[in-house]
Amino acid sequence: MGATSAVAERRRRGELVSAALATATALGVRPTCAALALAPATFYRYRNGPTQAPASERCPPARALALTERQTVLELLNSARFCDDAPRQIWATLLDEGHYYCSVSTMYRILHAEHAVHERRDQLRHPTYTKPELLATAPNQVWSWDITKLLGPAKWTYFYLYVILDIFSRYVVGWMVAPRESATLAQQLIAATCAKQLIAKGQLTVHADRGSSMKSKLVAQLLADLGVTKTHSRPYVSDDNPFSESQFRTMKYRPEFPERFGSIQHSRAFCHPFFEWYNNDHHHSGIALHTAHSVHYGLAQAIQLARQQTLLVAHSVHRERFVNKPPAPPLLPGAVWINPPKLSGGPPDSAPVLH
Repeated sequence: MGATSAVAERRRRGELVSAALATATALGVRPTCAALALAPATFYRYRNGPTQAPASERCPPARALALTERQTVLELLNSARFCDDAPRQIWATLLDEGHYYCSVSTMYRILHAEHAVHERRDQLRHPTYTKPELLATAPNQVWSWDITKLLGPAKWTYFYLYVILDIFSRYVVGWMVAPRESATLAQQLIAATCAKQLIAKGQLTVHADRGSSMKSKLVAQLLADLGVTKTHSRPYVSDDNPFSESQFRTMKYRPEFPERFGSIQHSRAFCHPFFEWYNNDHHHSGIALHTAHSVHYGLAQAIQLARQQTLLVAHSVHRERFVNKPPAPPLLPGAVWINPPKLSGGPPDSAPVLH
């Protein structure tokens, strides 16, 4: 009701002003406005149109940061050291180090002006890291290794599970549970695993992420001495080490995986049967539902032929159940990649399969 009356009032006033504009020249402004009960100010406002004073240039406040100071703060906020931290954390860290650049709110204003309040990591000038492209066409050509934490009996207590996995066969060639993450322990596990698998110089590439143990000089020197090539995932790229991540996920989603381990002996007692199952009994979808053991030790081809024979017998007994063609088991991959190259003219991960 109020909105309708306001519209009607504006329409009535417009009609009065139109009438006043038409007659004011002959009768004069004041007599015309008096006769129409219209304020002269309204008449002049409609006749002359809206006026707007030119915008005055606002001087920056005396307490504002200089452009060089502002740029210094922005570079600090986007630096590799602070890109993942909130402004409050950065402000407190710098203050503890004896540096004060500006207030927390000023840091937020600077980030807001740069549209960087939510995410600053992508604005860093990262060095260019080569994407690892690794190909395995047989076991013991490419290994992937990683370390994961296992929750201990109390808060903030952990045990560390080291796992080395062959990407072609998915076979866990070496593992260890330790009370700490250590380059020395990693070196010992890799050396023992290479010896157990009879790795020759120039045969193997070992891939890992960029953790401190993986990048350590001890591990690098060992691999160099063994004639093993090493590669690393790119920073902030989550899928450069997919096989190790998949193995950890399989383990932690097992129904018997405990919420916490009561002791390091408990964690080892869990891991031993798990890896026996993972290597010998678990049928991996990535290797045509074979076990890792059968692929790693060259038994998969015989098993593949036996599977094919079983399916052919089933087809001969019940042809009506197979509409299109005789059934066949999934094909074994002939090549396994970490980051297959993108080739023009075909799918990037095209690879031969083993029949």
